[in-house]
Amino acid sequence: MNDRDNRRSFLKTTTLAAAGTTLAGGLNIARAAHAEGKETLKAALIGCGSRGAGAAVNVLRANPAVRLTAIADAFDDAFEPRLKAMWTYRKDLVDRIDVPDERRFVGLDAYKKAIDSGVDLVLLCTPPGFRPAQFEAAVEAGKHVFMEKPLATDAPGVRRVMAANEKAKAKKLAVAVGHHLRHEAAHREVIKRIHDGAIGDLTLLRVYFNSIGVWVRPRTPDQTEMQYQVRNWYYFTWLGGDHIVEQHVHDLDVGNWIAGGHPVEAQGMGGRQVRVGKEVGEIFDHHAVEFTYPDGLKMFSQCRHMPGCWNSFSQHAHGTKGRADIQAQKQATLYVDGEKPVTWQRGADGHQVEMNELTAAILNGRPYNEADWAAESTMTAILGRMATYSGKIVAWDEAINSHLDLSPKGKELTWELEPPVKPGPDGCYACAIPGATKAF
Repeated sequence: MNDRDNRRSFLKTTTLAAAGTTLAGGLNIARAAHAEGKETLKAALIGCGSRGAGAAVNVLRANPAVRLTAIADAFDDAFEPRLKAMWTYRKDLVDRIDVPDERRFVGLDAYKKAIDSGVDLVLLCTPPGFRPAQFEAAVEAGKHVFMEKPLATDAPGVRRVMAANEKAKAKKLAVAVGHHLRHEAAHREVIKRIHDGAIGDLTLLRVYFNSIGVWVRPRTPDQTEMQYQVRNWYYFTWLGGDHIVEQHVHDLDVGNWIAGGHPVEAQGMGGRQVRVGKEVGEIFDHHAVEFTYPDGLKMFSQCRHMPGCWNSFSQHAHGTKGRADIQAQKQATLYVDGEKPVTWQRGADGHQVEMNELTAAILNGRPYNEADWAAESTMTAILGRMATYSGKIVAWDEAINSHLDLSPKGKELTWELEPPVKPGPDGCYACAIPGATKAF
């Protein structure tokens, strides 16, 4: 049996497992909750940005047994806008939002208080640089977890998440990760057929996250440098990982899903050409990476933040008998040689489906854990960043074992702590220089 036959055998097994998860998500979970004798599932939202608010709405809509009973954020001005929006526009959920002042926690250590507030489930939606420590704390406290992608911003963080996840499995805790594309009908349908051999042996993967970019939050005179960077976390690698890690990880995860594992090396290029200046921190505005899988399969990836250019959020698989084109959050089309193309629509929003499936598993007492493959996808994105920052070929084994820790040096995060990067005299932040910056 060759490598590609081994992959197909493995993928058929994992596809059946995924199908079981899909079916589980369709159960009457309100009835199941009653059968288990658990009347409520108390949830805490940690990180009250727009994605955090969306996750809170998703988990409340997932099951009538869910209550939102605590919220936490680094800044106290995050609470009122999010709660007001939910109370104003989500009237069907108001009676299940019970967050009095004493369960609204503020500060860089607020997550600890939310975890300890008597909840069953925590939603970790803070910047990904904080994810490893917060996941460790939630697991130590015996809480079920939903955490947004990516899971870390460096290899030491990924290893921390993987170690904590072994403890989560031993404690039989449910762990879900915000890779919503894994929960959408179009992706599931077309990738099942790829795994079944519909397009033959895979010959090439292509993935894209090209867009105009995201928000910028101006500096205010009263901010410490740490406060400024946490407010603008997207533009600092220790907090956000760069956009190849924070956004493009969605596409890289789909590539790994199709390939049945992670790549063994990467090489690529990137830099800053359009998005420059002191307001955009230290990250690149474009990355292009060639990933290589164990059997030689290549995945070509692009991510870009540049206005006025071609935009795409898509994944593509090419095989010896056809191809699959997936327009993320829209549709997927399968082209098999000699046959009429078949298209599947997105279906239900994967953000909601992932919460439906998570709460169903918790309330029915079923094993549920997505962190192993999600950690590999986060590390795939970090591997790509290592390649673009350094300009070198970087091997997976070197990358995952790297000791390059991007986090601030200090036992506890405080607003007075020095961030790991600081602006120069002109207010600009130094960025990586390919050929000069070390990968590890």
